[in-house]
Order: sequence, then structure tokens, then C-alpha cells
Amino acid sequence: MRVSVKLARVGMNMEEATVTRWYRQPGESFRTGDILYEIETEKITQEVEATADGKLLEVSVPEGEIAKVGQQICVVDLAPGKPG
Repeated sequence: MRVSVKLARVGMNMEEATVTRWYRQPGESFRTGDILYEIETEKITQEVEATADGKLLEVSVPEGEIAKVGQQICVVDLAPGKPG
């Protein structure tokens, strides 16, 4: 199942974050708990884990670019029968 992954708010006042690193490239598979990417805000740097098994299909926000909360940052294909 193709799913759009959006930047989630990780702090009360967070409105945007910089994607500082992608740990997977398009076409690479991942498992629940694997780190997919890292973001940085004014206050924190945080690694973001996969919540389901799947494959990264597309990166929408390259490393070094800023994304707004709720903006699509990537597209993944989730393994059948796995929640996202």
C-alpha cells in the first residue's frame, strides 16, 4: 500500500524542521523500528523510526531542506497487512 509520510510535530511550538539525513534511499526496504530519517529544529535533533515494514519509494524533501509540519516528506510502500 502506497502511503504519503508527512512531517509530524515533535514539539508543541514546532512549525518546521530541516531534514538532515536520510538513512534509506529510494528502493531500499526497512523494518519496524529502523531509522528512516533525521530532522533538526531550533531545539532538537531527532531520528525518526519506521512504524511498519515497507520500502522507501520517493524522497520529497532532500537532505538540508526545510519541511513544514504536515508536509509530505516521502512516499513509502507498506508491507501488506502491516499498519502504518
